[in-house]
Amino acid sequence: MTDFAHKNVLVTGAAGVLGRAVAAGFHAAGAAVIGVDIVEDDAPWRTVVADLIDPAGAQAAVHQAGDIDILANIAGGFSMGEGVADTSDDTWDFMMNLNARTVLNVCRAAVPGMVDRGSGKIVNIGARGALRGAAAMGAYIASKSVVMRLTETLSDELKGKGINVNCILPSIIDTPRNRADMPKAKFENWVPPEHIAGVVLFLASPAADSIHGALIPVEGLS
Repeated sequence: MTDFAHKNVLVTGAAGVLGRAVAAGFHAAGAAVIGVDIVEDDAPWRTVVADLIDPAGAQAAVHQAGDIDILANIAGGFSMGEGVADTSDDTWDFMMNLNARTVLNVCRAAVPGMVDRGSGKIVNIGARGALRGAAAMGAYIASKSVVMRLTETLSDELKGKGINVNCILPSIIDTPRNRADMPKAKFENWVPPEHIAGVVLFLASPAADSIHGALIPVEGLS
């Protein structure tokens, strides 16, 4: 395991299942973890409550975190929706805000400091399902597609400045909510959150210094 001692790691969505797994992975590897979420979280690492959909909230969270070596943008979520022609503004805005705007806001707050220091790692979470369209998932797929395009664009902008930006594309993550929503599924085929966390840690490590703008599928057997 890579030793992340002396690294400051900001994990968004740290109170969620995947965010907690990522924060725990970095914490176990010796990093100083700052977990950010919109709700209070009882965790063994430092926590910050912030609304990352609000640019001011993202700026405040980054300011409280201080110098950030690694940014793991884990905040986000999934929701089925209407067909495209029936998609409400509420559905569209909810998915775009939760999945895309949080990434944009935190990157806008954190990237200038990374550029000033000449180093940094950013790992975003896209979705395998966003590689193509699918019925009743238009808003979700569009929002995760934005994350993937932002990843590629940021990578092109920052790779010459010592900053790596990459994205993970999970399939179905094995979470209590997914099990409740799909009780007849084969849970053993889904991806454990800890496996995705392992890929996040790899992308944040020196071993991934030559990886820029990658969209990495983590699919399990699903």
